[in-house]
Amino acid sequence: MGQVLMRFPGGRQRALTLSYDDGVEQDVKLIGIMKEYGLKGTFNLNSGAYATEGTVYPAGHIHRRMTKKQVGELYLSSGMEVAVHGLTHPFLQELPPVLCVQEVLKDRENLEEQFGCIVRGMAYPFGTYSDEVVRILGDCGIAYSRTVHSTHNFDIPRDWLRMPATCHHNDPELMALAKRFLEPTYSSMPQLFYLWGHSYEFEERDNWNVIEEFAKFLGGREDIWYATNIEIYDYVEAWRSLLFSADGKRVFNPTAFEIFYNNMGQEASIKPGETKLI
Repeated sequence: MGQVLMRFPGGRQRALTLSYDDGVEQDVKLIGIMKEYGLKGTFNLNSGAYATEGTVYPAGHIHRRMTKKQVGELYLSSGMEVAVHGLTHPFLQELPPVLCVQEVLKDRENLEEQFGCIVRGMAYPFGTYSDEVVRILGDCGIAYSRTVHSTHNFDIPRDWLRMPATCHHNDPELMALAKRFLEPTYSSMPQLFYLWGHSYEFEERDNWNVIEEFAKFLGGREDIWYATNIEIYDYVEAWRSLLFSADGKRVFNPTAFEIFYNNMGQEASIKPGETKLI
């Protein structure tokens, strides 16, 4: 049996996804930059903390949450994913379990109602959690939840409910990591660059050039799959659902995805419901 390794859609070895929190006005500019360079990502929202309609922020106020109407207008047709971030952005591990459930489940319910979709993703408010919170997320139908831990690598997540990122956009190693991401590598393993942050930080630090440089450098490439967090999750889990014969010579794809793979240097794919020799 040869070494069979996952490839992303189209046979790509690399994927890129972004994750941004809080539903703030600066997301408008960020999404504009992302769309200009073909990037995709996930926006984690607190549906119980929207600004009231007609809110006018004082001059110099940086963290400007959007109203429900603004949120709907921005994300509904953006091609981006919306995900849970806690109804009111609490420290989930400090809450009694029943209130933790409410924070997660009500936020999910509100977002599904607002956007007409099934919401299965999340980012931890403040990046904090506990084993009990992780268990609660699974019970609430959350498939993955992003932490604030930076790995500085491009490994595919194994523990989706404690999912790390490659780095934050203010990481001093950001562009060095972006360049390493594109380098020919000794490893033939699939590579995922996961970037996270808050778009208001670009205004706070007056450094929109950081995300513009990053997007220009990694955007618009045929060899990178640009995807939302849930698209990454669904595809990887579909790959992990493939069924192999005992001798490793035959594989069955029980999923709805065409799955791409590399078998000892040979690129191939298997269609939904197909059984084939490899």
